[in-house]
Amino acid sequence: MPEGTLEVLLVSAKGLEDADILCNMDPYVILTYKTQEKKSTVASGKGSTPEWNEKFLFDVSSKDATDLKIKIMDSDGGVGADDFVGHGSISLDALFRDGDIPAKSYNVMKDDAYCGEIRIGLNFTAQKSRGFDSTDENIGGWKQSSHD
Repeated sequence: MPEGTLEVLLVSAKGLEDADILCNMDPYVILTYKTQEKKSTVASGKGSTPEWNEKFLFDVSSKDATDLKIKIMDSDGGVGADDFVGHGSISLDALFRDGDIPAKSYNVMKDDAYCGEIRIGLNFTAQKSRGFDSTDENIGGWKQSSHD
């Protein structure tokens, strides 16, 4: 797997199970790639159809972890623990091969059952190689001289 930058565009979600009984839930998303974790803003009062339109960047530097983990939570505003809404996982193999996956919907699961969708776009920018090209004739400014 190449090294570079993974850009995640968190767009929206729909059909989520509302974790709050008396009012609309306040969902947020935790994105995890390997040991890197990013948290979206809380979509206050947006209930089961939140929109974020936020970008997150992750460093890709090894052959491990080819999945992006997604966890949707409902913020309880500091009153008690936040509620778990659902989770998902996106394989990044196609992204590392193709470089770009336009925003599309992925299933959100809870207790092994479908509980909504999350819309995410992905982009991978490979880091330029730091090695040298052995076919370059001008390495170090040295050129072969020729006499005619």
